[in-house]
Amino acid sequence: MSSSLRRGALAATALVISIASLTACGAGNDAQTLGVKPDNAAVTVDDVQIQNALVITQPEAGVKDPAVISATVFNNGTGPQTIDAITLPGTSATVKLKPATGAGPLVVPAGGSVVIGGKGNATAVIANGVPGKKNGDLQEVVFKLSETGDVSLGAFVVPATTYFKEYGPTEIPAPPATKPKPTGKPSGEASAPAGETSGAPESPESGEPTGAATHAAGH
Repeated sequence: MSSSLRRGALAATALVISIASLTACGAGNDAQTLGVKPDNAAVTVDDVQIQNALVITQPEAGVKDPAVISATVFNNGTGPQTIDAITLPGTSATVKLKPATGAGPLVVPAGGSVVIGGKGNATAVIANGVPGKKNGDLQEVVFKLSETGDVSLGAFVVPATTYFKEYGPTEIPAPPATKPKPTGKPSGEASAPAGETSGAPESPESGEPTGAATHAAGH
């Protein structure tokens, strides 16, 4: 084989290997960062990266709260950071943060990550739900970190079903009961016996009560 043909074959082989590597890498990233489908919000600010951010509501329609926020927060810096607060601008929602174990601040270790939502992980509970929002809407979520500051992104509002069931609220109130429609007379109302009339009977001739007619006859 001539040198030119060898060079062409080597170049073609290198191109195939490069494409295969990129494809494998993409599949790996999808498996890690998009493990929850469909594709969810992600953002990077300085040393902080937030992936798979969602606002997850109750699985049953008509039950408004509580809701939760689910996300993974990465810290690529050399020092730890705390998530001091999570807010939902434009709503009256308040978010209560709790680490996976114990009490205190929610710490993202240097070179590590914190998973929010799901069994055994940290939690971010929206006690009063997400007023004014319905499933399918996009909600701005702001993570306030001790060093990086505010990190904002848009997160979809989804119910705790299918892919999101394992990350949804752990407190599931019963759906509101529907009141039956009243039929007929109230059960406490008694019917008058047949043949009984209300009030004193009248005299058939004068129209006066029977008692009055008898009294007049006696005089």
